[in-house]
Amino acid sequence: MNLYHLNCGLLHAPPNPRAACHCLLLEQEGRLALIDTGIGLHDIADPAGRIGEFAIEAAGFQFHEGLTAARHIEQRGYQVGAVTDIVLTHADPDHAGGLADFPTAAVHVSVEEFAQLQSGNPRYSISQFAHQPNWVLHDTSSEQWFGMEARPLSILGGTDAYLIPLFGHTLGHCGVVVRDGGRWLLHVGDAYYLRVELTTDDHPVSALATLRAEDDAQRRRSLSNLRRLVQLHGTEVELCGYHDFTEFPQEAVGL
Repeated sequence: MNLYHLNCGLLHAPPNPRAACHCLLLEQEGRLALIDTGIGLHDIADPAGRIGEFAIEAAGFQFHEGLTAARHIEQRGYQVGAVTDIVLTHADPDHAGGLADFPTAAVHVSVEEFAQLQSGNPRYSISQFAHQPNWVLHDTSSEQWFGMEARPLSILGGTDAYLIPLFGHTLGHCGVVVRDGGRWLLHVGDAYYLRVELTTDDHPVSALATLRAEDDAQRRRSLSNLRRLVQLHGTEVELCGYHDFTEFPQEAVGL
């Protein structure tokens, strides 16, 4: 399997620092899977209609066509139609905007996140799902991964991959873990905004994380589990989040 780190968007709402939209592209025998989708082509064509002026200003959405997942995929010589699976950590607008650029892909999400999306929760942008994605819902599992619940993902013909519940930021928020060679790579989504949160609760970004959490107590428990994971299994597991520019190769960052 080939794994690519993609920056699929930019957010900047001063005084907060610039934030990336860190997605993963997996390729195996010509088939592609995405973990989160960033800001999409349809968002760029109709920002206000797809996301809304308030959310654009609050989060500082920036719109660059060259950073979309679709364009990244084409630049690497693949067809967008080769994307058979998309796994969402959660359905916030900066994570789900690219879904409509891959309308035939199966979209994997936790049952808890899908329930929140269907509930009318205003944090989600319903326009981004108007194309009626092909949802694949993942319920609770008895499987464990380093002491954490692991919900198996059937993608790319059997790649070792799981949804790992990391609830709190949203009520169905999950990490996505894949085996990358001899190690595991866990994409934690927005379980932390910046990697520094793995070592302190006193960074200014912690206040933003608290503000944006649907359940801050759950968010803190999820963060505690990630800290334990790093302490006990740091040689076996690599972590990356969605917004920290320091966590992916410089050549992937783009603008």
